[in-house]
Amino acid sequence: MISAAISVIIPLFIGIILGTISGLIPGIHSNTAAGLILSAGTGIFAVYGETGLAVCMVAVLIVHTYLDIVPGTFFGVPDADTALSVLPAHRLCLLGHGEEAVRLSAVGSAYGTVFGLAILSVFLLVLPAIQDMIDWWSGIILIIVAGVLIVWSESPEWSFAVFSLSGILGVFAFEYSWLCVPLTDAISPSSASVLMPLLTGLFGISVLIFSKKGSMPPQTFDGLHIERRSILKCSLIGTFAGSVVGWLPGLSNASANAVIASFVRFDEPQSCESESDSDGGPDGRLDGSRGYIIAASAANTANAFISIGAFYAIMRMRNGVMAAFSHLKEIPDLTFVILAAVTAAISGYILTIGFSKAGRIFSDVNVRSLGIAVIVFMTAITLLFTGIFGLFILILASVVGSLTQIIDIRRVPCIGAVMIPVILFSFGIL
Repeated sequence: MISAAISVIIPLFIGIILGTISGLIPGIHSNTAAGLILSAGTGIFAVYGETGLAVCMVAVLIVHTYLDIVPGTFFGVPDADTALSVLPAHRLCLLGHGEEAVRLSAVGSAYGTVFGLAILSVFLLVLPAIQDMIDWWSGIILIIVAGVLIVWSESPEWSFAVFSLSGILGVFAFEYSWLCVPLTDAISPSSASVLMPLLTGLFGISVLIFSKKGSMPPQTFDGLHIERRSILKCSLIGTFAGSVVGWLPGLSNASANAVIASFVRFDEPQSCESESDSDGGPDGRLDGSRGYIIAASAANTANAFISIGAFYAIMRMRNGVMAAFSHLKEIPDLTFVILAAVTAAISGYILTIGFSKAGRIFSDVNVRSLGIAVIVFMTAITLLFTGIFGLFILILASVVGSLTQIIDIRRVPCIGAVMIPVILFSFGIL
């Protein structure tokens, strides 16, 4: 009995540590950690059997969804799951509310866990029987979402142009993603994802390039400036979006971010926000930031839980972690895996609250210098993990992302880099 418990607890603990590391280091995704765990399956992890490996990978997946907001908030660098949510979180950080932004994300992920489990139970009962119809409609749904994003923008013409241009870049990047070859044999080629340079350029470096001079303001926390009903409402929106995207074929959580942006805009007052949700920033419009962070974080975590359910129900692998999971010879029972995931979620919440205070060490740091340091670091990481082709995509994506700053429109249309390839894939074109 004791040995059986150890064979689960220790791998769970290791998975939580690895998920924390992958979440806190910009550019490192949970897929990378899962690949490392799988490759080590014949070594130390073999001691704990197939069940131990499964628990470890699931813990990495869930904990990462909680902690990946931390580097995005304080450094302004997104990963594949936090592309759009990083923008309002980093803006709040530049106003001295970085700790609040991280705590809001933790709350959103916690609600995403609870609501996501409820939705998962419904999905498992209903959706497998109509999966063929769901596969066909996924492209149509994304076309509708893209239309809403463009029509509701402040400049539909420019938004359509940026959406299309980023989509062309995305198609090119995915079509030739096989050229992403790590510079060292120590990194598995399967860990090289073109999404990292693509989204880092569009939503990270293109923002940091235009960072203003001055020092990072002291990071203070005096509570969450958003009403409880707004938290619940935005969490539900995010959970539903993340759940739908988690089940539909070919979609990433970046697509869920775009869906949420249709309902919770992070630069204008919306119904999901309270009257006090205003920071009085330079543009005077940050009313949607808090609600969007909550919704996007709920989507991120709910998506992870739904991806587990999709694997068990229809044997679809919605992310790299589930792809690694599929290599196990003995798949543990779904209930057991979900219990491990919930335990990891609780740990992720506690860790995220703890790391929310990390921003205090950046008080009075020169914003411009910090931005340059992050750009250099991300360029090095991109080159290391994705090679020369990844660096090429990073440069092109940074140029496309910078266009939104030059023509003064929201950066949301850049999500076309993910949506257009997925739409084409859904219709069998790509």
